[in-house]
This record gives sequence, structure tokens and C-alpha cells, in this order.
Amino acid sequence: MTTLNSANPKPLRIGDIEIANRVILAPMTGITDVPFRRQVAELGAGLVVSEMTASADLVNGRPMSVLRCEATGLGPHVVQLAGCETRWMAEGARIAEASGADIIDINMGCPARKVTGGTGQSGSALMRDLDHALKLIEATIAAVRVPVTLKMRLGWDDQSINAPELARRAEAAGVQLITVHGRTRCQFYKGEADWGAIRAVRDAIGIPLIVNGDVTSFEKAVSALELSGADAVMVGRGAYGRPWLPGQIARRFETGIAEAVPTLPVQLGYVRKLYDGILSHYGARVGLRHARKHLGWALDAAAATSCAPDAVLKTWKQTILTAEDPAGVHRSLDDAFDDFTWSAAA
Repeated sequence: MTTLNSANPKPLRIGDIEIANRVILAPMTGITDVPFRRQVAELGAGLVVSEMTASADLVNGRPMSVLRCEATGLGPHVVQLAGCETRWMAEGARIAEASGADIIDINMGCPARKVTGGTGQSGSALMRDLDHALKLIEATIAAVRVPVTLKMRLGWDDQSINAPELARRAEAAGVQLITVHGRTRCQFYKGEADWGAIRAVRDAIGIPLIVNGDVTSFEKAVSALELSGADAVMVGRGAYGRPWLPGQIARRFETGIAEAVPTLPVQLGYVRKLYDGILSHYGARVGLRHARKHLGWALDAAAATSCAPDAVLKTWKQTILTAEDPAGVHRSLDDAFDDFTWSAAA
């Protein structure tokens, strides 16, 4: 088997920063906070990226925006910024750099209506006006000394597939890495990511390229790389409840050895540690709410590992996701994983 490292013998670099491997955790709003990023990095991802942060909110010191930009302490610190005004993007980038960011990533891919609509016109809405998009890129690059990267989609819709042009112009402006999600904005997350369409971006640029979208297994990572010609893969929703997945994919590329899904006791250890990390990061009141989605996904993963009946999973989700007492959540997690273990044995 040809491993990713044998196909790409040189280390992946963003500017002068060397990345540990070629499997990266995607920035996901409300998901990739410090506790989750830290866990995925500890389990072997080559790079993790912060949640998207509105540059104006960061400049104005909004507490949650500042919290989103905190570093994990593991590997290069990447802060992703969004915005539609040059002054906010430039100042936000300066603040992020001063706070320890090693890399600034610009978001031109988020499809959410609250980001692309109204007066915001940020995220993937910027792909409708490449001249304005380039002004934002140039302002960000001029504001900092660290490398600047760019994340985008294929285009706004099927009639405006302009990712190759934006990528080419971004490289000329000084962007040092491009990530492309293989859907248009109007697709949101429907259908399947078109990794082959990203090949045109590969042909347009000489800087590193990352393929993103529907990378939920090693096999899909291989296909995504082959079809796109990208240098690395980015895992997003595939890591929901499976923080070990990016690291497992990376190690298999390096060694050719497939690892088993972690055992239920190991999975329990991961979710307990993540839960405690979230409560510590946000405080109990806010942390309880933030943790619920991660708990739900962890239960889904455990139930899939054990082939537990849907009724069993539903019962434990109802119990755990409505609990308000952290000690009670821990007790219920223990009981739930015991139940899943019995299901596996049966």
C-alpha cells in the first residue's frame, strides 16, 4: 500500500511551520472549542483549527469570541476569522497574533444564513464578490507576520464555481495554504462532497491544498486525496463523537496499519475527560449546555460499537442529555457504557 508520506515525502508546511501529519481537524462553530481541539490533537491529528470567530467581535472583546481563540497548548495555534470589512479583519488578525496565533485562517466557506445574509455578507457570501474577497485577504496578510491561510467552498452555487480563480488570486496575494470544501454554499451539507471538482483548484495553485467534506473514514480520505490531488485531508463532522478518527487516519497513512475502533472502556475515558474539560473551560452553567452535543455523539459512537438497540440508546440519551448535575452525568455514563457492554456481549 502506498502511504500518504511516501506519496508526499516532504513534510507539510504552512509558511515555515511544519505540520505533524496531513490529517487536520476542521474548524466547526460550537464544536471545535479548546477542550475538543485539545483531545483531538492529543489523539494524533496533525493540526486543529479554532472555531470561526467574527473579527469585529474579537476586536470588541466579546468574552465568547476571546474564548474561541484560546490555544490548546499542543502544536501550532490556528485562529479562524470571519468578516466582511477590511478594518475588522486586519485588527482581528493583529489581536489574534498578539494573543499567540501561529496561523490566521480566513473563513470564506461558512454557509450559515446568519453569516452570509443580512448586513454580514461573510463566509461563503464573499465568493460572490472576488474583488472584495481579495481586499479582505490583502488586509489580513498586511496586518500580521504569521502565515495566512484560506478556507472556501467550490462557489456560491452550481452556476458560479469560482474556487480555482479565488485560490489563484489568493496565492498571488500571499495566502500560504488553501482548503476547499467540495460543495457550493447553496448545497449547505446536502448531497455528497465533490472531491473531483477540487482538482481544478490543485491545477490553479502551487501552495498546499487541503480537501474537506465527507471525510468520515480512511477509505474516504484516500478517495478524497486521489480525486482532488490535495496534499492533506480535513476531517469535520466525521469526528463527531469520534475524536480518535483523525489520528487513526493519519497513522494508517503513515504505517499502512488499520487500527480498531477504541474499546468501550477507552471511549468512556475519552468522553469523561472531554466532559470535565468542557465544564472547566466554560464553567458549570454554560459548560453543561455546550457538553450535551458531545455527550450525544459519544453515546451514538458507543452504541454503534456495541450494536446496542435503538431503544437502549434513546433511553440513555434522554437520561444523560437532560441531567443538570455533573456527578450524576458521570454516574449515568458509567451505567450507559455498562449497558452497551452487555449489548456487545449479547
